[in-house]
Amino acid sequence: MTGLTAEVVVDGRQPQTPALAPSGRLLCYVLAPISRSGDHLDSALWLVDTDGAVASRRVTADIATESRPLWSADSQTLFFLSDRADRGIPQLHGLTLADGTMTTLTSWRSGVIDHLPLADPNLVALLAEDEPTEQDARRARDRDDAIVVGEREPRARLRLLDRRTGRVTTPSVFGDRHVVELRQRPDGGPLAVLTWASADNDHGPRTGQLHLFDPTTATAENLGPVEVDARSLAWWPGADGWHLGYIALTPPGLQGGTAVFDLAVDSRVLRNRTVGLSMCPTELCQTDAAPLVVCADGLNTTLARLDPTDLTTLSQHSGRLDNLTTTPAGEGIAALAGTRYQPPNVHVGPPSGPLRRITHTRPELDGIALGTQQPLAYRAADGLDLDGLLVLPVGRTASEGPFPLVTIVHGGPYDRYADRCQLFWFPSAQWLAAAGYAVLLPNPRGGQGHGHEFAASVAGRVGQQEWTDILTGIDLLVAEGVADPDRLGIAGWSHGGFMAAWAVGQTDRFRAALVGAGVVDWGMLAATGEYGQFEAALGGSTGWSGVGPHPHDAVSPISFASHIRTPVLILHGAEDTNVPLGQAVYLHRALRHFDVEHEFVIYPREGHSIRERNHQLDVLRRTRAWFDRWLRP
Repeated sequence: MTGLTAEVVVDGRQPQTPALAPSGRLLCYVLAPISRSGDHLDSALWLVDTDGAVASRRVTADIATESRPLWSADSQTLFFLSDRADRGIPQLHGLTLADGTMTTLTSWRSGVIDHLPLADPNLVALLAEDEPTEQDARRARDRDDAIVVGEREPRARLRLLDRRTGRVTTPSVFGDRHVVELRQRPDGGPLAVLTWASADNDHGPRTGQLHLFDPTTATAENLGPVEVDARSLAWWPGADGWHLGYIALTPPGLQGGTAVFDLAVDSRVLRNRTVGLSMCPTELCQTDAAPLVVCADGLNTTLARLDPTDLTTLSQHSGRLDNLTTTPAGEGIAALAGTRYQPPNVHVGPPSGPLRRITHTRPELDGIALGTQQPLAYRAADGLDLDGLLVLPVGRTASEGPFPLVTIVHGGPYDRYADRCQLFWFPSAQWLAAAGYAVLLPNPRGGQGHGHEFAASVAGRVGQQEWTDILTGIDLLVAEGVADPDRLGIAGWSHGGFMAAWAVGQTDRFRAALVGAGVVDWGMLAATGEYGQFEAALGGSTGWSGVGPHPHDAVSPISFASHIRTPVLILHGAEDTNVPLGQAVYLHRALRHFDVEHEFVIYPREGHSIRERNHQLDVLRRTRAWFDRWLRP
């Protein structure tokens, strides 16, 4: 057995967006590096036979960012996006399997965002922003580029590529709305088109509308508004005509579980098909008949079929099942799945299971010892059933405790820990387990996998019951002799960073904390974060909610900065638009004011996730060094 190094963690490659050919015999996937060394993330397309007779083979040889593989209806042409000609500006390409011919299909100057091959083999629908004009170029040269908010904002628009002529046309049917997603009816009929009022993530998801678009006549019909944050469109035939479904937030409010919504197109009747479901739908996958539904189910995943009157369970899978793709008839599926000790790979099989692994993209992890991972089930102080994971130090058993314990809180909060391999560039359980730590990965209320009410319970009350849920898990491990009460640490990224900052303002139990891209002031985040109104729903108010004090002040870690005595490591990307850098600066200045031991690290050029290789290495090494300093002196 060899040891785990930071280089092994970040230098691997991972499969993404598998696309199963309609014939079911071939599958294409993107193989992308975990970290980026240069200015671009160089990815490539790979093909694999689903019967496993032939190993994966690389389709493309150029150094490029390649993405979004999709098949023609006859399985003979593979369409994909690549910036091989002009780095950073993706264009649509086509690969003809019969002779291996690769063709560049677009030269759209602003690049292509997404595409959808249509039933008519001569047409491909594109999503792309407007091409720059000569006036735009002149303004750029003259630096006459003042940004007037609300004017000339970029919009993704629906465009049609005629493969016979190479001509791209833009139907003027959606006004100035931003096009988000497309899905053609299985019989080759109209396209369902999801649009927003703007591309602004604070505003757009609350303004969604559905349209029908006829690619033959280039005409559209508005089906009306959709629920908040709608996505994952799917068609299916019903006794009363065609139905169109999507996944969206369950009303009311902007924080809660997702649901499957079913629109009968002819009658315009909309139904929530998953009311009271104890799981959370994450994907809809269209077939020629009833669509498939992927549901987060506690620590695991359930695959179901949306039948006319019920949600029929087809199979259950340990951990996660992501990026589901299926043959038109739905008899074969592919998805990304892994195990407790193996990262995600492409798996294929029938919807009823079992699924068979057909890729092995991280052989460098073979032979590396990992910590034993086990599910936890326990009850909150108010009796609510909770779950989570415990990862033990490598080579150790629970009976050998107590160990120094680091609790890592997941982000979101509408996310979850699934029973999968916990090894990532950010503070992760197996990275710390390799250094001798036990790690608690709790799933407190507010997260995914336990239905709408479980998720909605934290709206306006972040840091309250979810915090006691976490404490209950820590106390359980202390009582069982797994965790040393004098050597406790807490960490998290994004909402997990918020919980780490919250924790050290509420108690001195922790010897060290890590706040990664964390929220410290909900009012400021509602005002400056790209998802402002969603953050306002969590914090409970905004700064313009009248004269304070405001509800969000009572749930903001910065309000309790004077109580902090725990050493804090703050990590943040300089270009983070989700949780802007000002949040970290605010915490840093407060800790400096109160003379609290802390370290503040800013990663240039990085957003909410850290992408550059050297920065990812620094996160891993600095995380371990920080907890070693305070928990293992």
